[in-house]
Amino acid sequence: MWWYNIPLSMQKILLYYKFTPIKDPEALMLWQKVLCSGLNLRGRIIVSPHGINGTVGGEMADLKRYIKETKTFAGFKDTVFKWSDGTREDFPRMSVKVRPELVGFKAAAETVVDENGVVDGGTHLKPRQVHELVEKYGDDVVFFDGRNAHEAKIGRFKNAVVPDTNTSRDFIPELESGKYDDLKDKKVVTYCTGGIRCELLSSMMKKRGFQDVYQIDGGIVKYGEAYGDDGLWEGSLRVFDDRMTVNFSDNTVVIGECTHCQGKTSNFENCAFANCNDLVLICEICKKNPDLLFHTDVCRESALVLTT
Repeated sequence: MWWYNIPLSMQKILLYYKFTPIKDPEALMLWQKVLCSGLNLRGRIIVSPHGINGTVGGEMADLKRYIKETKTFAGFKDTVFKWSDGTREDFPRMSVKVRPELVGFKAAAETVVDENGVVDGGTHLKPRQVHELVEKYGDDVVFFDGRNAHEAKIGRFKNAVVPDTNTSRDFIPELESGKYDDLKDKKVVTYCTGGIRCELLSSMMKKRGFQDVYQIDGGIVKYGEAYGDDGLWEGSLRVFDDRMTVNFSDNTVVIGECTHCQGKTSNFENCAFANCNDLVLICEICKKNPDLLFHTDVCRESALVLTT
């Protein structure tokens, strides 16, 4: 097709979300599907009664048209679109789906949104304000990771609390476990990739007794744009497309550890064995040595089956 010949330098990726009441999610989904198809975009869009969440890649002119058309919907007129390096080819297809909630916290029943967004969420902080908060209150400020635990293996805010979560639906049991009760009187700054998970997480935390909750406006993406690797963030950012990871500068510190040799790496790979669904960190040296790929007991058992 003709657009495959467009220079990659003319392509970008858009990330965005907007919490606003949606009366007819199915109709909105169909509109977005037709719009993206006509503009040759690829990516993922989720529509729910609470709003929209999207990551789309394509040619810059088409993405600008997409922004203009999407903002014609009254509830989306002030949506913030974030630009990121990447291309249409970082996604296998264009997917637009309707789901009960924009993030799978299993918290649809307690999520309330109005035209201003999530009701009673955390206080939004610009990256500069995050630094001001830390400078003023020091150790009374706690960073709380709102992502799945594996994402924090390659990048996180320094000294952040990383909950024991494999999926977003693990967060409510974690918050209600009592593990973090000592944080309820501290200033808790939640953070996630682009900000959407923290819109909901901060509200969930406040409902469960956390007194002073914040969220970074625009998430790690906006913070990284402001401070690169010269601030409170360290490591790489995990993203969910073919790029896998994003660095904010040429000076990114590698904090991830290879599952096999504990060497420094930010390279995620799917486990080689069907019985193991883990996404694991593996350095290039170990990746080239099949004998080192048995990173768990499940893998070792699979290997025994395959070799006997």
